[in-house]
Amino acid sequence: MTLISTDRSVRALLKQGIEQLRVANVPSYTLAAELLLLHVTSQSRTWLYSHPEEIVPESATENYFGLLARRASGVPTQHLTGKQEFWGLEFEVTPDVLIPRPETEHLIEVALDRLAVREIRAGRHQQLSGENVTLVDIGTGSGCIAATLAKELPAATVYATDISEAALTVAGGNAARHGLAGRIHFLQSNLLEAFAPPAASVMQVFDLIISNPPYVSLREEESLPIEVRQHEPRTALFGGEEGYELYGVLVPQAARHLKPGGLLVLELGYNSLPAVEPLLDRSEWSGVSVTKDLAGIPRVISAELLPARDGRYLI
Repeated sequence: MTLISTDRSVRALLKQGIEQLRVANVPSYTLAAELLLLHVTSQSRTWLYSHPEEIVPESATENYFGLLARRASGVPTQHLTGKQEFWGLEFEVTPDVLIPRPETEHLIEVALDRLAVREIRAGRHQQLSGENVTLVDIGTGSGCIAATLAKELPAATVYATDISEAALTVAGGNAARHGLAGRIHFLQSNLLEAFAPPAASVMQVFDLIISNPPYVSLREEESLPIEVRQHEPRTALFGGEEGYELYGVLVPQAARHLKPGGLLVLELGYNSLPAVEPLLDRSEWSGVSVTKDLAGIPRVISAELLPARDGRYLI
């Protein structure tokens, strides 16, 4: 049974919260205790450490210990606070969407870098604004990738798809939160199906297709942390028995929906590179590049679509 401290000072509550989560073997238990205390007090981290003797109201204290108990049981911190930061922006997260990870920010970096290189190569040296760029985020989830790119490329036309209607509701709310409700066009779709006949009257083509697709192997399910396997959406996690099956569908679709010279940027699952890289056949793709994350793991693969030999789009 969890005992609520009679000392309701910030210092005492934080100390007890850290200890409770440590005993429960919660990953990053100090950070989790901090975030939950910040959440119930509606304060900043600076305030937290500059007011250690401040007395927290009884109702907030009770709420805090209730959240600690739920975190100790495996509920992700982000589901308890309802938010997660990504690229310096705050996004609402619910059990209907994948929690944005810091590693996914590498997708944004690669996409912006390769778009900038393409502009320079075309002799356009002005600041990258996204002018004449049409892009789509496949499997948008919380909408963090689409919203970030819409912020970074204010002149771009941005689409975002997800197979989950519930996820699109969350993504739409996040777009509105950041003043992007009119900038991002959300569609319910399995990968790129919404952009091809019969779903669309004409084949839609893009300058950039970007995605953090499901890539976890079903065989790894039992080895996943409880926060992941019991609380995040299966459709956003699992890519098949091996984990990389979805890439075999997405890459050929992307080849049909990119303009010549268009860019494909995909997040990679752990150990999925050997299965994904051969899909980017050199007869259709050039500039295939792999970017590692801070842990040295191949995290992003990107490539540029070559023009068809007769000069037509590959559709």
